Amino acid sequence: MKANETSFLWFLQKPQQFSVPIFQRRYSWEKEQCERLWNDIVRIEEHSGISSHFLGSIVYIEPGVQNTSRIQEFRVIDGQQRLTTLSLLIMALSRAIEKRGIDIGITRTQLQDYYLFNAHEEGELRYKLLLTQRDKEIWVQLLGVTELPADLSHLLADNYRFFETKFKTADLSKVYAGIQKLMVVNIALEPAHDNPQLIFDSLNSTGLGLTEADRIRNYVLMGQDTAFQNRLYEEHWLPMEQRFDGASDRRQFDWFIMYYLRLKTGQVRLINGSVYETFKAYLPSGQRQEALESVVAEIARYSQHYANIVLLKEEEPELRARCRDIIWDLDFWTPIPFLLGVYDDYAQDDIGTVELINILRLVESYVFRRAICGMPTNSLHMIFAALMKEVDKSNYLQSVKTAFLRMSTNERRRYPTDSEFRRDLMDRNVYDSQRCAYLLRKLENYGHEEPEDVSEYSIEHVMPQTLTEEWQRELGANFQETHETYLHTLGNLTLTRYNSKLSNRSFRQKQDMKGGFRKSPLQLNRSLAEAEVWNEDAIRERAEEL
Repeated sequence: MKANETSFLWFLQKPQQFSVPIFQRRYSWEKEQCERLWNDIVRIEEHSGISSHFLGSIVYIEPGVQNTSRIQEFRVIDGQQRLTTLSLLIMALSRAIEKRGIDIGITRTQLQDYYLFNAHEEGELRYKLLLTQRDKEIWVQLLGVTELPADLSHLLADNYRFFETKFKTADLSKVYAGIQKLMVVNIALEPAHDNPQLIFDSLNSTGLGLTEADRIRNYVLMGQDTAFQNRLYEEHWLPMEQRFDGASDRRQFDWFIMYYLRLKTGQVRLINGSVYETFKAYLPSGQRQEALESVVAEIARYSQHYANIVLLKEEEPELRARCRDIIWDLDFWTPIPFLLGVYDDYAQDDIGTVELINILRLVESYVFRRAICGMPTNSLHMIFAALMKEVDKSNYLQSVKTAFLRMSTNERRRYPTDSEFRRDLMDRNVYDSQRCAYLLRKLENYGHEEPEDVSEYSIEHVMPQTLTEEWQRELGANFQETHETYLHTLGNLTLTRYNSKLSNRSFRQKQDMKGGFRKSPLQLNRSLAEAEVWNEDAIRERAEEL
């Protein structure tokens, strides 16, 4: 290992190429990080007492002795984000010099030939920085155009535009002077003597800036020979990453790995921060290529199951609806390891679609009944981690039913009976549960061949949360006790698009006004439309009906 402190610009100036290997994560800096870098550069020059500013380290692997290219090619294993972002900044500065016609002591061509291009080379060797496969095309496009297309959407393009906007009014000479004061520690690793994986883990031991999936990808791919590395990435890892493109939360890939390891290792207490270490124990380094590829291929296969279950990429409508109910509407994620196992059996034709739907319904019923009956949730991780072990593939659905029935002997695990579920569904406060909207939607669409979309409806208290004198008379002498007992129970709740207009109006007004119960298209409101009064007896009667 060779480490040297040097000026960032001097570091880039020699004829060389820094390539980001396929095992590295994609470019991921956003406006916040670019703003911080910009402010640092401006601050450096504004304070004459600051002679230099340490930017961080850039770690790369030197080419082997057999490399005879006139351009030295280095593989970056740490520091690609700052290296790429500073290159974007230099790119924007070079074009601003020409657009504004300002002399800062260096021309656009000099900036580009010193720091962005190897001036006398052709093809890919022309670029001083070459990004990972999924960013390469957009990077080359940015380097080759003067004006970006308006519809070009990518973090690289967004951050280039950020710097381009800054340079419209900034003092270009001062910014360039600030860039000249940036210092880095460049750390060159020798393939014959240094272990890039150990160094990478040491540099990223806190996990800052890297997701667990990033670190696992590096662990799997780093150190493999180039041909095998490319095959693993292109055939297995890249398609897996693409399944998570567009996910509303970029942590979904991390969560998938966590649930996969829970299924495979039985470690139900896994949380972010321990996933990477658990994966290394599950798949120790030094595996034969066949064994390593087998595990990576399996992970990729399970990622498709996760995408179907959680990201709702399942094509079969009924399966997709069941998954949405469990994961998103009920907000229960603990069954995912079990569902991954069942889905894998489904993908391999051990069970059919009807059986899978019935199993999903069982899981949905189990977690919802327990929520309504106020049963503890802290045991669910253990329950679903162990459930897969009880599956008999020769009698699949029945063995799952039997497993749920056996839980009746354990108070912490049991499946609530019909009678206790009915009692608690009628009498408990269901409004304060995040599952209330799910419950009312299910009741509204009971028996419907074409379900009503009630996603834009809100929950309405028939007897309002604040009682007027008219409502006190409506409820009778025990109005206060009735209000406290039944306000948030099922019999007093419905769905409406007119929540704010209904407010605490009288029951008659809520029935007859525009958008009132008598004008409602929902079957939930039919009994409300027909009721003569709204009091304790009416609330309990409607609860019985529902």
